[in-house]
Amino acid sequence: MNYSTPRFLLTALLIAGPAIFLQIRPPGVTLPPHLPLQNFPEQIGSSTGTWTGTDIAIDKDVLDVLGPGDFLLRNYENPEPSQPSLGLFIAYFPSQRAGDTIHSPQHCLPGAGWTPVEKTRITLTVPGHAPFPANRYVLSKRDSRMFVLYWYWAHDRGVASEYWAKYYLVADSIRMNRSDGSLVRITTAMEPGESPAAAEQRLQPFISNAVPMLNDYIPR
Repeated sequence: MNYSTPRFLLTALLIAGPAIFLQIRPPGVTLPPHLPLQNFPEQIGSSTGTWTGTDIAIDKDVLDVLGPGDFLLRNYENPEPSQPSLGLFIAYFPSQRAGDTIHSPQHCLPGAGWTPVEKTRITLTVPGHAPFPANRYVLSKRDSRMFVLYWYWAHDRGVASEYWAKYYLVADSIRMNRSDGSLVRITTAMEPGESPAAAEQRLQPFISNAVPMLNDYIPR
């Protein structure tokens, strides 16, 4: 007997199940009021200074792949003290139907010559919210390294696993008649000799200030 078969079947069910369910689920969802992502604060203060953001246009080809939704791509800089900038990407999908569910960033992270060298799961702690898991990646390209954090966020809940995100998608669709959800990704260039733990600590003040604002743009 192949002992990998049950695991394979469970994985296939977690992938195909939400698509089948969302295909037959009737539309007519009413979302709570929320602000467009374009209104997300361009200045975010923290104990280490103020981060100032500059919007970056998203290519049409990328938008076509993402499908219908609300998207924000912004570069934040903090000169006090001087440190590498960070990139914030938020993708919010008001309705996820078959073929329009959130795609995992791990499939596109290795693009443009970047190679994953470390992958782990961490726990983020922010004011006023229970700790939640996030994915942590370190990518390399020649002499450069990039630090990446990402997680799925819906209805005031953060999860790291793509499969748990799909489970909650179905559960919330049954319980709330809602299939909206989002992906949050934060990236930064790593300084020479900087450890992943140090890069995470460097981003923590920004995360602690930004995450509590998410519910204004991604409704509970």
